[in-house]
This record gives sequence, structure tokens and C-alpha cells, in this order.
Amino acid sequence: MSEAVDRGITVTEIAAVDQPIEACPETTAAFVGRALRGPLNTPVLVHHFGDFRRRFGDVWARSSLGPAVKQFFDHGGKNLYVVRVANNARGALLCVPAEGSALVLRAVEPGSTERLRAAVDYDGIEETDAEHFNLTVQRLDPATGLLVDQEIFTRVSFLENAENFVADRLQSSDMVRVEMPFPKHRPEATTGFSSRYDLRWLEPVQPGTDGGELTAYDLIGSFERGSGMFALEQVEHFDLLYLPATGRDIDAGPAAILAAEMYCRRRGSMLVVDPAPQWQTVRQVVQGMRDRGYASPNLVSYFPRLVDRAATGAAAVGENAVRAAGGALAGLLCKLDRNYGPWHGLEAGGLRFQSSLVPEVELDEDEAHNLSRAGVNAVLRGPAGRTRVAGSVTMARGSEPHRVFKSLSVRRLCLRVVNTIDLATRWAVFEKPDRRLTARIRGQVLAYLATLYDLGALETDRFLVQCDAGLTNRRDRLEHGVTILLVFHPLGSNQPVSFTLHQTVAGCRVATTAFAPIAEHCA
Repeated sequence: MSEAVDRGITVTEIAAVDQPIEACPETTAAFVGRALRGPLNTPVLVHHFGDFRRRFGDVWARSSLGPAVKQFFDHGGKNLYVVRVANNARGALLCVPAEGSALVLRAVEPGSTERLRAAVDYDGIEETDAEHFNLTVQRLDPATGLLVDQEIFTRVSFLENAENFVADRLQSSDMVRVEMPFPKHRPEATTGFSSRYDLRWLEPVQPGTDGGELTAYDLIGSFERGSGMFALEQVEHFDLLYLPATGRDIDAGPAAILAAEMYCRRRGSMLVVDPAPQWQTVRQVVQGMRDRGYASPNLVSYFPRLVDRAATGAAAVGENAVRAAGGALAGLLCKLDRNYGPWHGLEAGGLRFQSSLVPEVELDEDEAHNLSRAGVNAVLRGPAGRTRVAGSVTMARGSEPHRVFKSLSVRRLCLRVVNTIDLATRWAVFEKPDRRLTARIRGQVLAYLATLYDLGALETDRFLVQCDAGLTNRRDRLEHGVTILLVFHPLGSNQPVSFTLHQTVAGCRVATTAFAPIAEHCA
């Protein structure tokens, strides 16, 4: 898995031919929200909260993203893609004098805490050369003022048609871009009076802004522009998606949730959904979920929210101590997968929230049962007062084909199996389609399913793998690619499940097969 994403370039790694399929890869989550600083609409992989703070700033009172990320790592998460989005935020503006004109630089990363400075010198440039100059841009830590990053561009030109035109060279910069109008003369050196090597730094003439509160449109973004949640197109795969609240007491909302559910359905991922802040009873939760149209096996939710008993100061007063727990739930799911496997429910191993977090509303067993029937997991006080999640259900309600996927563990295991086989068999579309290819694919996938059975993820060792490679003379076989049929019986399911993977050069399309071979006939 790549830890960095090149701007404008998506790199897809293909597993080596015939390599054993990893049975228990680390679960990866993705959060989309507002931050103090950092790149916009670019997935950044972080492994602990310190990574987040260095790249996106500390916890911010005007955003729920920071607290959600902290919850995630505090509850066992390890791999997290963070996508920063903003609503009309603006980058700082720097102006370098150029004999009556100016070289105008705009910060790539918007925000009030993005501290940049620039300097120009002529070091190593002939005195007769009136075209070229050296430009240095630095990023400073907003809290300490210490240097954290620096970019140097040597022998750049102010002439628009020149090979080293400064605006073209700065297209590779992670800090600034050149804005029009372009300078009419070479920027003046910003050296001090004592020495030509004594740089005098230019500060922004206009500070950056943080923009307004996020809307559903900011979270959703645009597929064409690769913004919002669609920035995750740059990522090969993620297992969990979470959209923290857009503002204080403002949840992501049904428009963003329904759009994100459709996206997760296409990407083979689960979406974590917070209950609305105003829901205080089980009746309100059940009716609210129905009114919003939340009914999908790719949605996992909970009730109630949590109260942080460790909150201090203003955050400890009344409603300010109430926390959405979507980030914590995502962390617990990652911890569950690592310790027990996604085929187990959240009750496994006594997974608990941090001791300082308690339910906002106390539920009894009947209320927890009613929530589970509605596809919502109940948050209850457990032994020794530790808060736990009961139910392990998805929101696959009211749909007969998805009834088997009401179980969270069954749904997540099926997603894990399909996604893992998809990533592991992409090499097949580049191979000669013959019967030997069929045997290689079947051998690779059967070995993987056998490993899952040995780990206890499957009810029986009767599973089926069929492949059409080499069995067809279709003229469009390159476009058709390779089709793989899977039949297996997940742990906790009352029946086998079946999927068809259509693997092509353009990608993989997955379909649930309604009429599959009978499991008893599987070898």
C-alpha cells in the first residue's frame, strides 16, 4: 500500500502472479472532513495521531475531524487515510517586488495557520543576466515558528516563454503557485544590506482563511475533479469510510450519507453513520433512520452518542461533553479485525470504549433488541462500567436479497473476501486466457478460502471456485476479461453466499449471484 499519492497520478499496484493471498490484511479506514491546514482533496495516510497533527494541525474547535481521528487511534486503529476538504478557504498571498510589478505567490494549502515566507537572491547568476533568479519558499510551524519545510528553485525566469518560467517550475511545488498577472521584470533580490547572502524574508501580504462551515456538497465533492470523498479514487482500497460532523451539533446529513453509501457500495467498503444529535429515544432513532432512507448492508450505525467524563473546561459543560463515536467505532472494528478477524462480532474479546466514555442515554435490553431489529447497534454499559457495543448488525433492513447481510460480521467477511480476491487476481487479465490460467486462478483462490476455513471464518470447507478463462472463444475476450464465481458459507450465516467477479483491464465489477450451484456439490 502506498503511503503517498502523487498529484494527478494514480498508481495501482498489482499483486505478483500466483502469490498466496494474505488472509488477514490490516483494515484501513478513511475520514473526510475539515482541518486547520494540509493538502486539499488529497488522501494522506497517517498511522497515529502525531502524524495527523504534524500534517493537518491539532484538534480544532470548529471541526469534528481531529477528535474523530484521535478516537480512531485511541480505540485500536492503525491505518487511516485523511482527506481534508474546505468551503471557500483561501491560501495566503505573498508578493515579491519586481520593479513596479510583482511576482504573486498563492499558498497551495489554504488556512489561517499556513505560515509561509519567500526570498529571492541572485547567487550563482551572472551580473549581466537580468532574466534569472533563485526563489526560496519556507513553511514554518505556526506554534513554534521553527522551519518544517523548504523548497528552492534555482535559475528560474520571469519570462513567460522561457524554458524555466517560474510559473511552470512552481507547478511541482507543494507550497505555492504563481498567480496572474505575471511580473513584467525580474523580481528584486530580498537580501539584507550587510551581505548578498543575508536573505530578508517576505511575509504574506494577505493571510489565508479557513472558509465557512462544511456543507454536504463539500463532503461529497466531485468525481470529475477528484474532490471530497471522490479524492479516495487515488487510493487502491479502503475498508471503512466515516464523515465526521460538519460542525457543532450538525451531522453529515442524509444527502452526504446516501451519496457516500452509493460510493461505498461501488468500492466494497462500509460506511460508519452517526445518530443525529437530536435523537434521544429509541423511537426517534428508528423513525429517523427510516425517514432518512438509511437501508443498506454497507451502513453501520449505533445509538446513543457518548459523554466524555474526562472533558475539561468549556468542553465539560452540558452538551459540549457529548461526543459522536463514529471514529471510535471505526477504531474498534480495526482492532477486532486484527485480533479476531472480521468474521467475529463486536462482542468478541470484550472490546470496549475508553473508560471515560459513557452512553448519553441508558438503554435496557428490550430497547437494545428493538434497535438491533432496526439495524442499529446499541451502546450499553458493560461489566465494571466499561461501555460496549451490542448487536453487530448492519442497516440491511427491508430487503430480502440482503437479509443474510444484516449480520455485520457476515457482511464484512464477504467484503473482505471479494476485495482481497479482486486485488490478488488482477494479474490474470494480462495473461493468456487458457485452461492453465483457469487452474492457476482456482488454485490461488481455493488455497485462500481453505486458509479462511482453518482460521474459523467459514462454516464448512465446501466452497466452489469457477473461472471462465480459456473456456470461451468470445471475440471481445480482452474487454470481457476473466469471470470468477465464488460460493462459500460464512461463519454465522444460515446459508452459503455467492459472488461473481468480472475482472477486466478497466477494473473489477462484483455482483451477488442469486442462483448459485448448491453448496453440497462444492468440493
